[in-house]
Amino acid sequence: MTSVRAARFAAAYALLRAAADVADHWIQTDHQAANKGQHDHNEGQSSAAGRRACAAHVATYTATQAVFLLGGAALLGMKLKPVPVLVALGVSAGSHYIADRREPLRRLADATGKERFVRLADHGMNGAYCLDQAWHHTFETCAALIIAA
Repeated sequence: MTSVRAARFAAAYALLRAAADVADHWIQTDHQAANKGQHDHNEGQSSAAGRRACAAHVATYTATQAVFLLGGAALLGMKLKPVPVLVALGVSAGSHYIADRREPLRRLADATGKERFVRLADHGMNGAYCLDQAWHHTFETCAALIIAA
């Protein structure tokens, strides 16, 4: 990896990560946060409502990442190629949707021996949130690598 590609990766990752925190904690509505994980098999919930809330959240999440990425690149004088940027944002959006529907990540945690941790909500720790964030960081790293290529 050349130093230019390494710098592009580092900048892209920092911009994507900062945007993700803003999008998840400031931009996401209370309604989206409360409903994006709904599934029909849970009493009083609707999978359709969950999909709608999650899709709306992912749309604003992706838009926030695009604004940070493109704005940051412009301020840094960093040239980005449109196709890798679109692919990277798609990877980030798709992986974010999967995680935020909650059940896929819970099933993955169960399948990999993390069934107790994913349900931990005690001692100042929330295991589901920690695993969710680790998932997001991983795919944001992949997205930054795509941008840097």
